[in-house]
Amino acid sequence: MSTEHGQSQQAGGRRGGNSGNKKSKKHCRRKETYSMYIYKVLKQVHPDIGISAKAMSVMNSLVNDMFERIAGEAARLAQYSGRTTLTSREVQTAVRLLLPGELAKHAVSEGTKAVTKYTSSK
Repeated sequence: MSTEHGQSQQAGGRRGGNSGNKKSKKHCRRKETYSMYIYKVLKQVHPDIGISAKAMSVMNSLVNDMFERIAGEAARLAQYSGRTTLTSREVQTAVRLLLPGELAKHAVSEGTKAVTKYTSSK
């Protein structure tokens, strides 16, 4: 048997320290998703409707994609003005640039409401 990257193969062809243990736990990195929040919003809007795992996966991809787009645009705006900190102003402008018409207006009003609620609770 050959060795790979300087590690020798152990009994049973396994690599790792738990070659004798019967119960070796594999520590998986926890997957962070927005599913819990998507589900909560769904129940606020339509309490009697559920969502499939595949639909939840699509919604999670949508939220991740929009987050990346907005964060990227906000970072670019901050860079143009020579700042190193993202403020709500950059995020709001990024939302206005990325989202079309009425959707942008609703997003801005919801964002403003969320920031106001957060600052009043501090």
